[in-house]
Amino acid sequence: MEIDYSLYLITDRSFLKDRSLKSAVEEAILGGVTLVQVREKNVSTREFYNIALEVKEVTKYYKVPIIINDRIDIAQAIDAEGVHLGQSDMPIKFARKILGKEKIIGISSGNIKEAIDAEKDGADYLGIGTVFYTGTKKDIKTPIGIEGLKEVCNSIKIPSVAIGGVNETNFKEVLDAGVNGISVISAILGKDDIKQAAKNLINR
Repeated sequence: MEIDYSLYLITDRSFLKDRSLKSAVEEAILGGVTLVQVREKNVSTREFYNIALEVKEVTKYYKVPIIINDRIDIAQAIDAEGVHLGQSDMPIKFARKILGKEKIIGISSGNIKEAIDAEKDGADYLGIGTVFYTGTKKDIKTPIGIEGLKEVCNSIKIPSVAIGGVNETNFKEVLDAGVNGISVISAILGKDDIKQAAKNLINR
């Protein structure tokens, strides 16, 4: 499966005010988002399943891959294109056994060792970061910055996206570091005009 990692949207309903996630994702895709990750931290399994299923109706219609954050069971249940795992989630080789060769497995990596290990273990892509300070990752003490991002990019051959604090003012220097795309939350979902916000990023 050929994946375009250019503009990778991670969902976070806390940015949506009174808007529905389904319509927000649709607007983002119409603006140019190429990949959607459904990320839910504080909901029941049933609720996560229902949210993911609803988002998949949109992604399937527009032929944009949907990735589920952390939860392999949810990814299987809705037949998502893949899953994104953190360093404390299930090891890649076991996730691969469960999901099979066709599914995408992404891994969050914050340094060269984690990146090289993930590539060796069979990750399809890396989410590298956190690059800058961000409101959505409260547990990150020191972001890796542009230099750290470059070092990790130079150590791997698989595709990568930059994660953490990437927005319309800094994304160019992020892309210049060597990643295949940027992953954003508030830079799209936090804007009044979601479609235009995505357009502004993809056009530039």
